[in-house]
Amino acid sequence: MLKTYFKTAWRQLRKHKAHSFINIAGLSIGMAVAVLIGLWMNDELSFNKSFEKSDRLAQVIQNVSNNGEVQTWWSVPFPLADELRKNYGEDFVNLARVANWGEHIISVGTGENKLKAIGGFFEQAMPEMFTADMINGTRSALQDPSSVLISASAAKAWFGEADPTGKTINIGDMEPVKVAGVYKDFPLNSTLANLQFMASWDFWFHANNGLKDIPDPWRPNFISLYAEIKPTVDFAAVSTRIKDSKLKNVNPQLQQKKPAVFLQPLNRIHLYGEYKNGINTGGAITYVRLFGMTGAFVLLLACINFMNLSTARSEKRAREVGIRKTVGSLRSQLIMQFFGESLLTVLFAFVISLVVVGISLPFFNEVADKQMQLPWKSIFFWGSMAGFIVFTALVAGSYPALYLSSFQPVKVLKGTFKAGRFAALPRRILVVLQFTVSVILIIGTVFVYRQVQFAKDRPVGYSRSNLLTVPISGPAHEHWQAVESALMQSGTVEAVAESESPTTGIWNTTSGVSWPGKDPGLSTDFGVISASFAYGKTVQWEIVGGRNFSKELATDSASVILNEAAVKYMGLKNPLDQSITWWDRPMRVIGVVKNMLTDSPYEEARPVIYTILEESGNLAIIRLNPSVSASAAIDKIAPVFKRFNPDQPFEYKFVDEEYARKFGNEERVGTLSGIFTILVVIISCLGLFGLASFVAEQRTKEIGVRKILGASVFNLWSMLSGEFVRLVIISFCIAAPLAWYFMQSWLQKFTYHTSLSLWVFAAAGLAALFITLITVSFQSIKAALGRPVKSLRSE
Repeated sequence: MLKTYFKTAWRQLRKHKAHSFINIAGLSIGMAVAVLIGLWMNDELSFNKSFEKSDRLAQVIQNVSNNGEVQTWWSVPFPLADELRKNYGEDFVNLARVANWGEHIISVGTGENKLKAIGGFFEQAMPEMFTADMINGTRSALQDPSSVLISASAAKAWFGEADPTGKTINIGDMEPVKVAGVYKDFPLNSTLANLQFMASWDFWFHANNGLKDIPDPWRPNFISLYAEIKPTVDFAAVSTRIKDSKLKNVNPQLQQKKPAVFLQPLNRIHLYGEYKNGINTGGAITYVRLFGMTGAFVLLLACINFMNLSTARSEKRAREVGIRKTVGSLRSQLIMQFFGESLLTVLFAFVISLVVVGISLPFFNEVADKQMQLPWKSIFFWGSMAGFIVFTALVAGSYPALYLSSFQPVKVLKGTFKAGRFAALPRRILVVLQFTVSVILIIGTVFVYRQVQFAKDRPVGYSRSNLLTVPISGPAHEHWQAVESALMQSGTVEAVAESESPTTGIWNTTSGVSWPGKDPGLSTDFGVISASFAYGKTVQWEIVGGRNFSKELATDSASVILNEAAVKYMGLKNPLDQSITWWDRPMRVIGVVKNMLTDSPYEEARPVIYTILEESGNLAIIRLNPSVSASAAIDKIAPVFKRFNPDQPFEYKFVDEEYARKFGNEERVGTLSGIFTILVVIISCLGLFGLASFVAEQRTKEIGVRKILGASVFNLWSMLSGEFVRLVIISFCIAAPLAWYFMQSWLQKFTYHTSLSLWVFAAAGLAALFITLITVSFQSIKAALGRPVKSLRSE
């Protein structure tokens, strides 16, 4: 019986090639999109779940009251780990501190081979907590402070095929450490992705003399702290118990900040990592849901095409159903036959979709910033795909199977069967659904693009063009005057300054600021950028009042410049020459500058204080001469830094490129949304094209009669196209308010956002209408130009 069903289905596919092509093409596109989104969702939802203890691991973070709001900080003071071990040990199996997690300069062998590597300094429990998969050595190797664990990729890059165990490397300018083990690279969808080495916390701590120069160790928040809780407790209960573990140890001034410590489960860090005013507002889970719905809708629209085209041919298949029922076929058998046709169509579409996925996956990975692959050898994958095929076949074939199998044989064989005036109603509803989704996606894509452009066009308070940053170390700072002179004499540099923070971020903050009229109970947190005297000239900030720092004035070392946000927050009506206090040190305000956009381009600028650099700077900020090409300028700048920074590889970053990275997430969403929107429109157009061809075929004689009676081609075109135009107008009326609601909710996530312009909705509606007319006009005009003699000829 099953063989008969598939044989009949194969004959139908071969007999109606155009109909089969439209169905298979639409389904293959829909299934390819669904598979791609499914792979992406699986990658996102499995973030950090590859660790054996992932359900018991967490990061210790804190909520802090600052500037009238609750801020969530992901770093904590280093004594907190000992406090939790000592007074809350019954809740934890392990705790591990991490310091200086980021890029480091690694010297391998004789020290001449210097490389950049990502790593940090971890307490000894870290490899065990995260179940590092060891190739050589053991997870307990960090008990020896002079040891380091490296990743398999780092071992190959640094030592080739040789066994690295026992060999030494230098991290920065610290004492050499020996390689005690090699671990397999951690998954890319994990917190430890791209981690090339794990050095010892004790090694780093002792290298910094136990941080003995910090007057109050509970004040700076500069480490990450990870915890493994016991199986008998849960995260919420532990968070409640440890809430005041920091508060009771800080001085009275810091108690104003009301620090509340809590645990963020490791497997929720990526998906639920956003906080606003101390409350979790989601994170990447928003986009997982969004694209999950998109994938479901794209597949559904492809299934709708199958339903519409199958039921549109109902009168042609009515006689077949009547004869089968007359000779004894049960309705259940007919349903199985039509499901067989659906299943065969879906199987063909699935094979094509896998080819499409294989071809498009590299591009998709590049856009989505992933490294996904089709898991060809995974039984789970093929089991999922089998279920996916059956589910798609059931959805696509359900309505046609139930509808076609319901025909009454007596009416069919007597020739009295007609589809009826309401037979086309379900098809019209499905077409409306298709274009409702299409219009919503078109509007959504436009607003994502507008939001990114709106933020990009926001004034940043300085000039990004021809501006670059170069990391520097101690020797360059100690000989800064010589560095500055050499750069200026190269003829490729307009201005240069030293800074402890880049122009696209703030690396230091302070709460020790007071000003006239400040509420003693107010908790504050100001950004601090310490730089050399030429900083303002180099970044070309915009001065609102007062002046720049001047090297000629010795008093400027005890002066500050405020941004507008700081002046507004302090409530200073006449800030110039006023005195503010910074950690009991009076500082005179000599200037006010426009807000430099350093953090998120979608949020308000934070209050910032600019001071003259006293300690070692981290970066050189360089403005290139616009008359010299960037490559030629780099060629002349590099030798200067190699001379003064011999132990550090020369590297640089253009500020405009670093600023552009702030839009990466939203741009990825916009690009993917645009691609999916185009595919949805293509699927919808395929369905419309097929329906238009069947409608024209069904009304062939009517068209012939109308032409004989004098109807013009335009009259016939408008008659055949009018129904589809009406359906699209209905779709727009449904889609517009839904899109307004969704986009309004999405834009509210951003403090700084674009407005919902009515012209976007109107343009989307006109675009959908235009696409519809283009799609159906081919068949409409073809039918209208047909010869009446041929269409009215009797069978």
